[in-house]
Amino acid sequence: MIISTKGRYALCVMIDIAEQNTDNYIALKDIAQRQDISEKYLESIVSILVKAKFMIGVRGKGGGYKLTKKPSEYTIGSILKLTEGSLASVSCFENKPDVCPKENQCKTACKMWETLDKLIDNFFEGITLEQLMKSSFNSSPTLTFME
Repeated sequence: MIISTKGRYALCVMIDIAEQNTDNYIALKDIAQRQDISEKYLESIVSILVKAKFMIGVRGKGGGYKLTKKPSEYTIGSILKLTEGSLASVSCFENKPDVCPKENQCKTACKMWETLDKLIDNFFEGITLEQLMKSSFNSSPTLTFME
């Protein structure tokens, strides 16, 4: 699994807006400038976030974007799943939660991949946007391995 720039930049945009700590709309050009990211590329990312109602946008003078919820109500996992589509470690888990069609004959240990995917999901779902903003997430989570 590799998190693309789309996923990383979506996090940057949402953190940037949250850090402004205002009820005003934040102009995309200002975010692009602060984050040193192409405004054109950010437009495509923001459209995904708006469509999913993670943020709202207003066009025109005084327009821009703002979050629809408090930063503590967004998980990093939800943002990454939205922009990445999947956080699955192997293709057989991309569309089916915890079910591999070849589980009984899999030579690469489906349970191992399933455990890895659960660890990844629990890790990202356990971090909120607010924690990431403040760098206050638990950087050494307890790992649970297969039985």
